[in-house]
Amino acid sequence: MRRSRTELPLPKAEELGAFPQEQRESALDVRRVLARMPDGPRRLLELFYFDGFSLAEIAAMTGRSPQSVKTALWRARATFAEKYGAPV
Repeated sequence: MRRSRTELPLPKAEELGAFPQEQRESALDVRRVLARMPDGPRRLLELFYFDGFSLAEIAAMTGRSPQSVKTALWRARATFAEKYGAPV
């Protein structure tokens, strides 16, 4: 049986006051990259990573199959990594 991942939401910019400078800058960089992404891929990343929805739940919300959501999420992660400058 697969264990589910624990995802933590990314804090909003105004909540970053208690973070060390480097973490604060990284979180802001993530927000900037997300803001530059197309709406569809950005929304998938938000639903999965920030809101904690499963692939099946996102599929039901968007009218897609879970496999289609999984593929689109993989592509969204690749787009994010490219814009962020990180390996996929």
